[in-house]
Amino acid sequence: MSDPIPGAKEHIDAARALAAKIDDIPADAPLIPINKVGTIGAGTMGGGITMNFLTAGIPVTIVEMTQEALDRGVATIAKNYENTVKRGKMDAALAEAAMARLNPTLEFNALADCDMVIEAVYESMDVKKDVFRRLDGIVKQGAILASNTSYLDVDEIASVTGRPQAVLGTHFFSPANVMKLLEVVRGKATGASELATVMALAGKIGKVPVVSGVCFGFIGNRMLNPRQVQANALIMEGANYWEVDEALLEFGFPMGPFQMADLAGVDIGWHRDPARIETLRDDLCAVGRWGQKTRKGFYDYDENRQRTPAEETKALIAKWAAQEGKPQRSFTKDELRERLLYPMINEGALILDEGIAQRAGDIDTVWLNGYGWPAWTGGPMFWADHIGLNTVVEGLERHGLPVAPLLRRKAEAGETFN
Repeated sequence: MSDPIPGAKEHIDAARALAAKIDDIPADAPLIPINKVGTIGAGTMGGGITMNFLTAGIPVTIVEMTQEALDRGVATIAKNYENTVKRGKMDAALAEAAMARLNPTLEFNALADCDMVIEAVYESMDVKKDVFRRLDGIVKQGAILASNTSYLDVDEIASVTGRPQAVLGTHFFSPANVMKLLEVVRGKATGASELATVMALAGKIGKVPVVSGVCFGFIGNRMLNPRQVQANALIMEGANYWEVDEALLEFGFPMGPFQMADLAGVDIGWHRDPARIETLRDDLCAVGRWGQKTRKGFYDYDENRQRTPAEETKALIAKWAAQEGKPQRSFTKDELRERLLYPMINEGALILDEGIAQRAGDIDTVWLNGYGWPAWTGGPMFWADHIGLNTVVEGLERHGLPVAPLLRRKAEAGETFN
């Protein structure tokens, strides 16, 4: 953690205010009244999303496939409110009123009169398309149909409906009732009123909205990907995985990539066949190192979730590094940070060049509010401006990594992103 970069706080405030504005939509675009919301899926995400609206005074109809899943979801929502009251963050009467606005049901048709429906089902294109086909046949015309997807193509989802102008992405972050960021994904056919309505509604439910165009992973997850690629490459080249995490912790992140993997679950997306070992992750999963939930992932965890480096993980990494035949060496903290952070800046430049983000400050707002990028830097793109875009370009070249055309142009012209 360092002293704040001069102007970082002012930049953060200005960028956040500007992120709510959409350049090509008039400020007086008519808004759609949202008096009733539907959510599909009462799991962790669906329940958290639902709470945002209930707390803001908007009734919600929540739909699940089975009574058991519905009961479990409603019980979790109730428990969350109970805990909020216990912590003194909410008045008991307000929590009770919020719960009273909830209509849990197994009937898909109960969504017919909602002004906006948000699906929070399994992250599969086929599943989501099936849901949107059904919604198209049931929900009243003029309603907004939103997908809480983290990666998937919103245009493809919209294509199965007869009203693509009504479809957009609302990428909430977990836990959705706590995290501030909302990536609002604008499809190629998304209507001006629909987009403006969701941006305004985000403020009403206490979120910080940022518009993203359609691409794999949108703004945040797309930039996270090259960092993860480098983290995985570094441990094959001799860096200890806890040193990779520490390099980012010292920079000011709340956790590093391997801690994050343990928290999310190393087994997410794993094929579940312990005999099929094609990657380091397969090896970790095959021996039950699934992360915090099994008290062992990359790290070992005690009953208080305190982590320590694991000998078993070190041995597995060494085995894979030997198989890959990579020369092993040690890295300084600065080298680690360059390898992890510079490719993110590079991806940010591509996102800007492609028009996925409206402005560099929007990228900063995403990373500050959704991913724990340290506030002292003002965000990734503001930090890149501060250290000098030439420094980033030289670092990428030194490590044999690609340089985005926009990043190179700006560096050569002595310009900044912000």
